[in-house]
Amino acid sequence: MNFIPLYFGDKLTIINPTGTIGVLTLWSRVEYVVDRFRQAGVDLDPATSPIAVFGTLYGNGLRELLRNLLYNPQIQTLLVCGRNRSGSLEDLQAFFRHGLEEADSPFIAYEAEAQGQEVQTCRIKGTNRLIDNLVRPELFLAVPEIHILGEPKDDATLQRVQDFFHHWQPRPATPPGDRPRRHIPLPRVQVSHFPSIPQAHTVVRETPLEAWEEILFVISRFGHPVQLAKGERLELPNLKVVITQPVFEAEADLQKFHFDPEHLRRYQRDFLRGEMGADETYSYGHRLRTYFGADNLAAVLARLQADPEDRKAYLTLWDNRRDLQVPRGQPCFVSLFCRRYDGALTVNATFRTHNALDAWLPNVYGLMAVQEFLAAPLGLPAGPITVVSHSISIDRKELDRALALLSHRTFRLREDPCGYFRLSLDGNDILVEHRHGDVTLKEYRGTKAVHLQQQLARDLALSDLNHALYLGRQLARAEECLRTGRDFEQE
Repeated sequence: MNFIPLYFGDKLTIINPTGTIGVLTLWSRVEYVVDRFRQAGVDLDPATSPIAVFGTLYGNGLRELLRNLLYNPQIQTLLVCGRNRSGSLEDLQAFFRHGLEEADSPFIAYEAEAQGQEVQTCRIKGTNRLIDNLVRPELFLAVPEIHILGEPKDDATLQRVQDFFHHWQPRPATPPGDRPRRHIPLPRVQVSHFPSIPQAHTVVRETPLEAWEEILFVISRFGHPVQLAKGERLELPNLKVVITQPVFEAEADLQKFHFDPEHLRRYQRDFLRGEMGADETYSYGHRLRTYFGADNLAAVLARLQADPEDRKAYLTLWDNRRDLQVPRGQPCFVSLFCRRYDGALTVNATFRTHNALDAWLPNVYGLMAVQEFLAAPLGLPAGPITVVSHSISIDRKELDRALALLSHRTFRLREDPCGYFRLSLDGNDILVEHRHGDVTLKEYRGTKAVHLQQQLARDLALSDLNHALYLGRQLARAEECLRTGRDFEQE
């Protein structure tokens, strides 16, 4: 039986189609892992190699992997050799060890039945990974053996690779009729986007987690479906996010949203390291501090130390000569601008593309590390971080995960940074005082709520939708009281 991928066939590296071993490289480059196997003396001849295929397994892709395995039951063994950045290895192991449990959510619906079975959302037991119920462990006539070899850059891993193939023996062959292929379709989450100006969305929140949660909601509601080379996505262009209080959040809060605090700390350290791993095509730390032949992050610090009001503390990570020519391996984080503003160090970052579910929050934590690296020597507190994502998206197949994370989302009253309004009746007028703290910024007078509404909109006096709705109700009540002669008291 030849290996035939149902999904991601263009991203898999097939060695010997009749092989019985699959190699998962997780977050490591497939080409690097293949080269390391070659260095370990593993047979990679397409005619004789026991290895059928090499492929990655990032945060996404588990559903496709399981379906490929069901369609290719000759794969008896899975070797894991790569960086495990997102916990996808643990999810795979838990799927076969513990199975699935129901995970009902009122926010999730699938488009239709598949193969006569109602599609439901489940959770892999012992994890936070959501998955549909069409692929279950009991569908596998023989569960693949999973062997963890380690990270490919480590010499000890090479020794484990050699030891494995020295002792490896294939399972006895099974007649093809006893191991039929199973083709399980991928279900689609039922969703449609709401109308908006997709390029105009801005999210302002105090903390990174609050901002991240709001981003998932905005994309799931307003993102447009697009077909990319990687698959179908819900995408928003040029999303701007402002985090007003960028702090390392409580570990319990991070874990509630399935983020590992220690992983975020490692990511922050990597963000500042100038070295690049042999299994990486780029790293942000390398681009910031080494790639262009200079430590540009240190140069930014020197400029700000020489002139705290400097507006040239700007650097790019994009290399036109290379990045416009090569097919892959380009950085997503492309520019950084640092500025002292209102007595604090502000950071403004631009990202070419962003995976909203798995990449946005770790990247913000990396930016927080950059901000701390610069702010401490300058003696400045950390100010707001602004992140502009030219393209930010959610994989349509992962939309159920996003919606489940949002299932607890509730309304929270936020103070409008533009101020507040005090309404009263003054003779024959409605008096609207625009205030901030104890200061009256401007007074508006009129007899009609609609005229006052138009003046306030003209002056951009409000920035919060809930505040605007509240003020509209109060203006309508004030006009009614002015017309009828009743007393008015602002709610």
